[in-house]
Amino acid sequence: MSSQYLAYIVCSVLSFVPAIVFHEVAHGFAAYKLGDPTAKRAGRLSLNPLKHVDPFGTVILPLCMLAMNGPVFGYAKPVPYNP
Repeated sequence: MSSQYLAYIVCSVLSFVPAIVFHEVAHGFAAYKLGDPTAKRAGRLSLNPLKHVDPFGTVILPLCMLAMNGPVFGYAKPVPYNP
């Protein structure tokens, strides 16, 4: 494994996880500001990545895509809301 490939993996993980967490917190925060406290009550307005990790979408899928030299993408647990 070359050092460039290792650097690519490290940079991908260091950008991928915070981006997903901020994205999901933003969903919950927007819903909260619009009057829906569901995400806040569920503890999902947190920047703690462990509260947002979906085992398949955040770990397995990105690793598979990386292993197949595809675009690295994934998802987190959806933030609950009550329309």
